[in-house]
Amino acid sequence: GGVIQMSASDATHAALVVARHRRRDDASAEDMVVYVSDQAHSSIEKGCTVAGIGHCRKVATDSEFALDVSRLESQIVEDLDAGLLPIAVVSAVGTTATTAVDPVRKIDAIAKRHAMWHHVDAAYAGTAMVCPEFRSLQDGVELVDSYTFNPHKWMMVNFDCNVLWVADRTPLIDTMSILPPYLRNEASESGAVIDYRDWHVPLGRRFRALKLWWVIRSYGVEGIRSFVRSHVQLADDFASRIEADDRFELIAPHPFALVSFVHTDGSDATRELAAALNDSGDVAVTPSVIGDRWFIRVSIGQTYTERSHVDHLWELIDRLA
Repeated sequence: GGVIQMSASDATHAALVVARHRRRDDASAEDMVVYVSDQAHSSIEKGCTVAGIGHCRKVATDSEFALDVSRLESQIVEDLDAGLLPIAVVSAVGTTATTAVDPVRKIDAIAKRHAMWHHVDAAYAGTAMVCPEFRSLQDGVELVDSYTFNPHKWMMVNFDCNVLWVADRTPLIDTMSILPPYLRNEASESGAVIDYRDWHVPLGRRFRALKLWWVIRSYGVEGIRSFVRSHVQLADDFASRIEADDRFELIAPHPFALVSFVHTDGSDATRELAAALNDSGDVAVTPSVIGDRWFIRVSIGQTYTERSHVDHLWELIDRLA
């Protein structure tokens, strides 16, 4: 089943609490371990802290910044030998820095082997899965325990609106359900209604479904697909310009609509270019860093972005570089 949450952070925190709860008789929370790639969103580490989980392992990534499954296996064995309990692994489908995609199917095999909860964070890229041609990027997703993405990121829905799916609602409800007398009622006890208060931390819920419904009603599936595809095409065209210019270099694949690149003169030149672009007042780009290498992120996803905007961005880059 599925439930609308506030953000991917909240959905992931809920999944981690479920992972902790289902293994509560096997170890103390301080001895539990959650695994993520070293490119995973900071909300996962924060979720471990909020849930009181003792260890959040950041596993090394490969040349495309996807989680290295051999390193994951090695780290799990090391933790087991140390008397710790692996309880969950979080795969990323579209990391924040570069939209890297972790190998979901291979990670799930490891999760199943060690009885770990497997959660997928597709906060940004999940919207792209409305298009059949992108679904191979999350191969194996049907095997995982939970999955989350934000319609408010790339589906034209106003903030906040997150969706969380679980393969089996029972562990989630068992974790979140506490029923004092003032919450009991005949409809709930008869099973006539679904109490979504038991699917997340807060009892009360805002009416987030309406704005998501209006987008789906207004655009339809084909309209949303066209929207996503147009942004991916704009990103592909922009990346081609970067690749054709000796002053720049792509640092990662761009499977969706985020392009990450550097100035070939080094990190100082990259940071200076990012600052100059933002100081122009016409565009906004986000510089980031992996290791000691700074790069620029160009995200094409705003509802009203057109080719003319991307052309103008390139003209600024060409002039300011």
